[in-house]
Amino acid sequence: MFVITADQIDSRNDHDRAREMIAQLVAQSPNAFSLPPDQTAGDEIQLLVSAADRTLDAILALHRSGHWSVGLGVGTVRTPLPASTRQATGGAFIAARDAVLRAKRTEAHFALEVSQTDAAAPGIEALLTMLLLLRQRRTPHGWQAGDLFESGLAQTDIAASLGITTGAVSQRLKAAQYRVEQAARPALVRLLEQLDHGPNHGPNETDTTA
Repeated sequence: MFVITADQIDSRNDHDRAREMIAQLVAQSPNAFSLPPDQTAGDEIQLLVSAADRTLDAILALHRSGHWSVGLGVGTVRTPLPASTRQATGGAFIAARDAVLRAKRTEAHFALEVSQTDAAAPGIEALLTMLLLLRQRRTPHGWQAGDLFESGLAQTDIAASLGITTGAVSQRLKAAQYRVEQAARPALVRLLEQLDHGPNHGPNETDTTA
Protein backbone atom coordinates (compact mmCIF):
# COMPACT_ATOMS: atom_id res chain seq x y z
CA MET A 1 0.00 0.00 0.00
CA PHE A 2 1.02 3.61 -0.52
CA VAL A 3 0.67 6.34 2.07
CA ILE A 4 1.31 9.99 1.21
CA THR A 5 1.86 12.49 4.00
CA ALA A 6 2.09 16.07 2.74
CA ASP A 7 3.06 18.97 4.96
CA GLN A 8 2.22 22.53 3.90
CA ILE A 9 5.29 24.65 3.23
CA ASP A 10 5.61 27.83 5.30
CA SER A 11 2.12 27.35 6.71
CA ARG A 12 2.66 29.98 9.40
CA ASN A 13 2.76 32.68 6.72
CA ASP A 14 0.03 31.28 4.50
CA HIS A 15 -3.61 30.31 4.77
CA ASP A 16 -4.60 26.70 5.40
CA ARG A 17 -4.52 25.01 2.00
CA ALA A 18 -5.34 21.46 3.11
CA ARG A 19 -9.07 21.51 2.40
CA GLU A 20 -8.74 22.96 -1.10
CA MET A 21 -5.90 20.55 -1.95
CA ILE A 22 -7.94 17.55 -0.79
CA ALA A 23 -10.87 18.76 -2.89
CA GLN A 24 -8.60 19.05 -5.93
CA LEU A 25 -7.16 15.56 -5.44
CA VAL A 26 -10.61 13.98 -5.04
CA ALA A 27 -11.93 15.82 -8.11
CA GLN A 28 -8.90 14.66 -10.10
CA SER A 29 -9.25 10.99 -9.07
CA PRO A 30 -12.54 10.32 -7.25
CA ASN A 31 -11.91 6.60 -6.78
CA ALA A 32 -8.17 6.71 -6.12
CA PHE A 33 -8.19 6.50 -2.34
CA SER A 34 -8.69 3.46 -0.13
CA LEU A 35 -10.02 5.78 2.59
CA PRO A 36 -11.17 9.42 2.32
CA PRO A 37 -8.17 11.80 2.38
CA ASP A 38 -7.72 13.42 5.78
CA GLN A 39 -6.33 16.66 7.13
CA THR A 40 -4.18 15.82 10.13
CA ALA A 41 -2.05 17.86 12.53
CA GLY A 42 -3.48 21.14 11.25
CA ASP A 43 -1.48 21.70 8.08
CA GLU A 44 -0.91 18.12 6.90
CA ILE A 45 -2.70 15.91 4.40
CA GLN A 46 -2.68 12.12 4.60
CA LEU A 47 -3.67 9.83 1.72
CA LEU A 48 -3.99 6.05 1.52
CA VAL A 49 -3.75 4.68 -2.02
CA SER A 50 -3.57 1.14 -3.33
CA ALA A 51 -2.67 1.80 -6.99
CA ALA A 52 0.75 3.00 -8.12
CA ASP A 53 -0.55 5.14 -11.00
CA ARG A 54 -2.96 7.01 -8.72
CA THR A 55 -0.16 7.46 -6.21
CA LEU A 56 2.05 9.07 -8.83
CA ASP A 57 -0.82 11.31 -9.97
CA ALA A 58 -1.34 12.54 -6.40
CA ILE A 59 2.37 13.22 -5.89
CA LEU A 60 2.55 15.20 -9.13
CA ALA A 61 -0.53 17.25 -8.25
CA LEU A 62 0.75 18.07 -4.77
CA HIS A 63 4.19 19.00 -6.07
CA ARG A 64 2.85 21.11 -8.94
CA SER A 65 0.93 23.31 -6.50
CA GLY A 66 4.24 24.35 -4.94
CA HIS A 67 2.81 24.36 -1.43
CA TRP A 68 3.68 20.91 -0.07
CA SER A 69 6.55 18.77 1.13
CA VAL A 70 5.56 15.26 0.09
CA GLY A 71 6.53 12.03 1.80
CA LEU A 72 5.68 8.69 0.21
CA GLY A 73 5.61 5.60 2.39
CA VAL A 74 5.37 2.09 0.95
CA GLY A 75 4.54 -0.94 3.06
CA THR A 76 1.85 -2.74 4.97
CA VAL A 77 -1.25 -1.24 6.53
CA ARG A 78 -3.09 -2.81 9.40
CA THR A 79 -6.41 -4.38 8.41
CA PRO A 80 -9.32 -4.20 8.63
CA LEU A 81 -9.15 -0.57 7.68
CA PRO A 82 -10.77 1.93 10.07
CA ALA A 83 -13.32 4.54 9.05
CA SER A 84 -10.78 7.31 8.42
CA THR A 85 -7.21 7.65 7.19
CA ARG A 86 -6.07 9.39 10.36
CA GLN A 87 -7.07 6.31 12.37
CA ALA A 88 -5.17 3.87 10.15
CA THR A 89 -1.79 2.45 11.19
CA GLY A 90 0.98 0.30 9.85
CA GLY A 91 4.44 0.32 8.40
CA ALA A 92 3.48 2.43 5.39
CA PHE A 93 2.25 5.22 7.68
CA ILE A 94 5.46 5.17 9.70
CA ALA A 95 7.49 5.25 6.48
CA ALA A 96 5.47 8.19 5.14
CA ARG A 97 6.08 10.12 8.37
CA ASP A 98 9.84 9.56 8.07
CA ALA A 99 9.69 10.50 4.38
CA VAL A 100 7.89 13.83 4.84
CA LEU A 101 10.35 14.90 7.53
CA ARG A 102 13.19 14.24 5.11
CA ALA A 103 11.33 15.81 2.20
CA LYS A 104 11.38 19.19 3.95
CA ARG A 105 15.17 19.25 3.54
CA THR A 106 15.32 18.29 -0.14
CA GLU A 107 15.36 20.50 -3.22
CA ALA A 108 12.30 18.81 -4.70
CA HIS A 109 10.43 18.67 -1.36
CA PHE A 110 9.94 14.93 -1.91
CA ALA A 111 11.21 11.76 -0.27
CA LEU A 112 10.34 8.06 -0.34
CA GLU A 113 10.65 5.49 2.43
CA VAL A 114 9.68 1.82 2.67
CA SER A 115 8.63 -0.01 5.81
CA GLN A 116 11.14 -2.80 5.11
CA THR A 117 14.57 -2.28 3.57
CA ASP A 118 14.48 -2.48 -0.22
CA ALA A 119 17.60 -1.86 -2.28
CA ALA A 120 15.54 -0.43 -5.14
CA ALA A 121 13.97 2.38 -3.10
CA PRO A 122 16.81 4.96 -3.31
CA GLY A 123 16.97 4.62 -7.10
CA ILE A 124 13.21 5.00 -7.47
CA GLU A 125 13.31 8.08 -5.24
CA ALA A 126 16.08 9.54 -7.40
CA LEU A 127 14.09 9.00 -10.60
CA LEU A 128 10.96 10.53 -9.09
CA THR A 129 12.99 13.48 -7.88
CA MET A 130 14.40 14.04 -11.38
CA LEU A 131 10.87 14.13 -12.80
CA LEU A 132 9.68 16.55 -10.13
CA LEU A 133 12.63 18.89 -10.68
CA LEU A 134 12.03 18.78 -14.45
CA ARG A 135 8.41 19.81 -13.89
CA GLN A 136 9.46 22.43 -11.35
CA ARG A 137 11.43 24.27 -14.04
CA ARG A 138 8.50 24.35 -16.46
CA THR A 139 7.24 27.80 -17.48
CA PRO A 140 3.56 28.87 -17.35
CA HIS A 141 3.49 28.74 -21.16
CA GLY A 142 4.89 25.22 -21.02
CA TRP A 143 2.21 24.13 -18.57
CA GLN A 144 -0.49 25.77 -20.67
CA ALA A 145 0.50 23.93 -23.85
CA GLY A 146 1.23 20.72 -21.98
CA ASP A 147 -2.11 20.58 -20.20
CA LEU A 148 -3.89 20.86 -23.54
CA PHE A 149 -1.57 18.24 -25.02
CA GLU A 150 -2.29 15.84 -22.17
CA SER A 151 -6.03 16.37 -22.65
CA GLY A 152 -5.66 14.73 -26.05
CA LEU A 153 -5.75 17.78 -28.33
CA ALA A 154 -3.71 17.73 -31.52
CA GLN A 155 -1.02 20.38 -31.89
CA THR A 156 -3.10 22.18 -34.54
CA ASP A 157 -6.00 22.44 -32.08
CA ILE A 158 -3.67 23.60 -29.31
CA ALA A 159 -2.31 26.28 -31.61
CA ALA A 160 -5.82 27.47 -32.46
CA SER A 161 -6.80 27.51 -28.79
CA LEU A 162 -3.74 29.53 -27.75
CA GLY A 163 -3.60 31.75 -30.82
CA ILE A 164 -0.08 30.69 -31.75
CA THR A 165 1.49 28.67 -34.55
CA THR A 166 1.89 24.90 -34.48
CA GLY A 167 5.64 25.50 -34.53
CA ALA A 168 5.36 27.55 -31.35
CA VAL A 169 3.32 24.76 -29.74
CA SER A 170 6.01 22.25 -30.68
CA GLN A 171 8.70 24.50 -29.19
CA ARG A 172 6.76 24.92 -25.93
CA LEU A 173 6.23 21.19 -25.58
CA LYS A 174 9.89 20.51 -26.35
CA ALA A 175 11.09 23.08 -23.82
CA ALA A 176 8.70 21.66 -21.22
CA GLN A 177 9.95 18.12 -21.89
CA TYR A 178 6.40 16.78 -22.02
CA ARG A 179 7.26 13.81 -24.19
CA VAL A 180 10.09 12.89 -21.82
CA GLU A 181 7.62 12.96 -18.94
CA GLN A 182 5.08 10.89 -20.84
CA ALA A 183 7.73 8.26 -21.52
CA ALA A 184 8.94 8.25 -17.91
CA ARG A 185 5.63 8.00 -16.10
CA PRO A 186 4.66 4.43 -17.09
CA ALA A 187 8.14 3.24 -16.12
CA LEU A 188 7.87 4.96 -12.73
CA VAL A 189 4.46 3.38 -12.16
CA ARG A 190 5.93 -0.08 -12.85
CA LEU A 191 8.79 0.58 -10.43
CA LEU A 192 6.38 1.70 -7.71
CA GLU A 193 4.28 -1.42 -8.30
CA GLN A 194 7.37 -3.60 -7.90
CA LEU A 195 8.28 -1.77 -4.72
CA ASP A 196 4.77 -2.23 -3.35
CA HIS A 197 4.72 -5.94 -4.17
CA GLY A 198 8.08 -6.63 -2.56
CA PRO A 199 8.32 -9.76 -0.38
CA ASN A 200 8.08 -7.84 2.87
CA HIS A 201 5.21 -5.47 2.14
CA GLY A 202 2.62 -6.92 -0.20
CA PRO A 203 -0.57 -4.86 -0.55
CA ASN A 204 -2.91 -7.39 1.02
CA GLU A 205 -0.88 -8.38 4.06
CA THR A 206 -2.06 -7.62 7.58
CA ASP A 207 0.43 -5.39 9.32
CA THR A 208 1.16 -6.32 12.91
CA THR A 209 3.06 -3.14 13.77
CA ALA A 210 1.47 -0.56 16.02
